[in-house]
Amino acid sequence: MAVFAISDLHLPARQKPMDIFGVHWEHHFERIAQDWRARVGQADIVLLPGDLSWAMHLEEALEDLGRIAELPGRKLILRGNHDYWWSAIGRVRRALPEGMYAIQNDVIAMDGMLFAGSRGWTIPMAGTDEGDVRIYNRERMRLEMSLRAARARDASAPLIAMMHYPPLTEALAGFSDILEAYGVCDCVYGHLHGAGLKGAFRGERNGVRYHQVSCDGLDFKLYPLRP
Repeated sequence: MAVFAISDLHLPARQKPMDIFGVHWEHHFERIAQDWRARVGQADIVLLPGDLSWAMHLEEALEDLGRIAELPGRKLILRGNHDYWWSAIGRVRRALPEGMYAIQNDVIAMDGMLFAGSRGWTIPMAGTDEGDVRIYNRERMRLEMSLRAARARDASAPLIAMMHYPPLTEALAGFSDILEAYGVCDCVYGHLHGAGLKGAFRGERNGVRYHQVSCDGLDFKLYPLRP
C-alpha cells in the first residue's frame, strides 16, 4: 500500500478549461490520469487537498468527481478556496462516489494511519485585514479540532495532515505550532501556482515534513508520500 498526493486539479466543470492559464495546462487532467493509472493500485491512497472542480454547485461537480473516482485507489478529499460546490458536509458525503472520502475538521483512519486537516487561510502579516485575521483564527481552531479528534482516536499512529493553503512560510510560523503539538508527521498542501511555487516551504521543520503538491508544480504527476 502506498500514499500519493496531488492538489488543485481544477477540473473544468465543462465550462473552464485550464489552458487559459498557460499552454502547460493543456490536457492537464489527461496527463494526470495517465500517470495515476500507471502508478496507483486499488489499495493505495491518494490525498487531494482542495480545488478539485470549478463547479459552483454540488450537482455540477458530480461529473468531475466521477472522473476522479474512475481512477484507481481510495481518494481522500479536502475543500479548497475554489470548491464553491462544497456545501454541508453531510450532503457532500452522501453524494460522493464509492471509494471517495471527505475530510472536514475531522479524522479518517485508514491502514493504521490517521488523516486529518482543514482548509487553512492566508497567514496574517502586519497590515492584514481584520476579516482575514478572523478567518485565519477560525481555521486554526478547525485544524486543532481535527487533530484533537485524531489523537483521541489513536495517540501514537502516524498522523498525516491535509491543508489547502500553505501552513507556513520560511518567515511565518502560521499553523505549524498546531501541527507540531499533535505530532503530525507529514503535511500536504496546495493552493500555490506559477511564481508562488518558488517560495513554497518544503522539507522538515521541528519534526513535521511539509509537501507542496499543486499539480502544476509536480509536472502533473502524483507525489509519492509513502513508502
